[in-house]
Amino acid sequence: MIGGKILDKMNKKIIILIFLGITIFGGLYAKRNIDILSQLQGNTNAAVLQTINKDDVKNGDLIFHTSLSGQSKAIQLATKSKYSHCGIIFKEGDNFYVFEAVEPVQRTLLSKWIARGKDGKYVIKRLKNADEVLTPAVLTKMKQIGDQMKGKPYDLTFEWSDEKIYCSELIWKIYQGATGLEIGKLGKLKDFDLTSKTVKKIMKARYGDKIPLEETVISPSAVFDSELLETVKSN
Repeated sequence: MIGGKILDKMNKKIIILIFLGITIFGGLYAKRNIDILSQLQGNTNAAVLQTINKDDVKNGDLIFHTSLSGQSKAIQLATKSKYSHCGIIFKEGDNFYVFEAVEPVQRTLLSKWIARGKDGKYVIKRLKNADEVLTPAVLTKMKQIGDQMKGKPYDLTFEWSDEKIYCSELIWKIYQGATGLEIGKLGKLKDFDLTSKTVKKIMKARYGDKIPLEETVISPSAVFDSELLETVKSN
């Protein structure tokens, strides 16, 4: 009887030790995985940044890539351009960020923004007379206008209002408000190619049978093709 009790106590201790061992090992294994993932993310961002020389980027530069969002293909087809997303680059402290209209309007670390695009490809453009136009005072005004839009929802219906904002609209309005320049030619929704099945599906889902064809719009491709810009970096 006494021997049985001793065995029971020993079994309990063994079970507890095994449980503690599994718990500690599991915690260490999970931490190792997290550390590996963090290292991989860090390596990804570092690799991205290696493609960008600090002299390649300036405050107010515009950056374009092919988004992996659900609407990207429709935007490419409708605008006949491979670029479906864009933003404005600003430097804060030692880091560069992209101010962009997603959900919601926000700033994103430049390396993360690039890594989020298709194959990490991007193009950076700049005003041809940026050194003359983008003075410290103008850049401050650009950031102030951007702050007024920060946190606003993404505009899925591409309306020309300030209640909701989409990516190229954000760029156009910040530049126009701070410099008076119109980066890209404004158009109408009817100017886009709305004939493909992919585009029609998106349009039907967002507008139903009442598509606002006369709505004023500015596309990423229109900003990209602006004669006021020049390419300073492309990978």
